[in-house]
Amino acid sequence: MKPLLVLLITFVLLVGFNRYLDAQENHIFAGNIAMGVMLLFTAMGHFKFKTSMAAMVPLFIPKKVEIVVATGILEILFAIGLGIPAIRYPVGILLILFLLAILPANIYAAKHSINYENLYKQGPGLKYLWFRIPFQFFLIAWVWYFSVR
Repeated sequence: MKPLLVLLITFVLLVGFNRYLDAQENHIFAGNIAMGVMLLFTAMGHFKFKTSMAAMVPLFIPKKVEIVVATGILEILFAIGLGIPAIRYPVGILLILFLLAILPANIYAAKHSINYENLYKQGPGLKYLWFRIPFQFFLIAWVWYFSVR
């Protein structure tokens, strides 16, 4: 829920601010920067909660903490790439693939009631997927609209 709020609030503020700058296609700029801000926000979690987030990675996959840190770094790179118009299209395609690739980890975490912020507390369980899966596809649609199309 927090990433959705970060995304939408940033977008609304940027659209409102850009209106005064008379920027062309200000909603495209705002959409990409808002996604970048949200990615930076979620990347912080990859470093702050790396041990708890590592539990989201299925048991058969080795180097879980390293994967969490690497995906945090990827999110930072995606955020930077979305802010550079010359590379926005390929970054958008890669980000969509990334969002699809991490969906199984979110399903695994929900299935096993993993709390990615606190390993010692139970997560929301399968009911979380009623939000997470549509949210993941919303993010994919957002990237498609603002970065790829």
